[in-house]
Amino acid sequence: QVQLVESGGGLVQAGGSLRLSCAASGRTFITWPMGWFRQAPGKEREFAAAVSWDAGTLYYADSVKGRFTISRDNAKNTVYLQMDRLKPEDTAVYYCAVYYCSGVGCEEILRRRTPDKVVWGQGTQVTVSS
Repeated sequence: QVQLVESGGGLVQAGGSLRLSCAASGRTFITWPMGWFRQAPGKEREFAAAVSWDAGTLYYADSVKGRFTISRDNAKNTVYLQMDRLKPEDTAVYYCAVYYCSGVGCEEILRRRTPDKVVWGQGTQVTVSS
């Protein structure tokens, strides 16, 4: 099973940028789609972005589209989330996720942007001040 460790969170002013990293252990990292979810205080965990195993397909929540960019480097077993033009409402704990799925069923999970068949990292706090 892949182990995930996030880093890169912190405090930033509105309009600023942060880059989150998620380092994965395990030789099968390249096999799985990866994603980022976030959870604000008092709210449910929600989808932010995902990337297919070969980085050929990207998925974004409407709330982050055009501001966030997900990418992966399979040689480094790392997935990234570049967050630009941050807003106070982006404040949340951000969780890296690995999707243990493949094929058409996996594409459907990614398309629906639901946390099915995922394993989480421990999370990293992002705070955006106004």
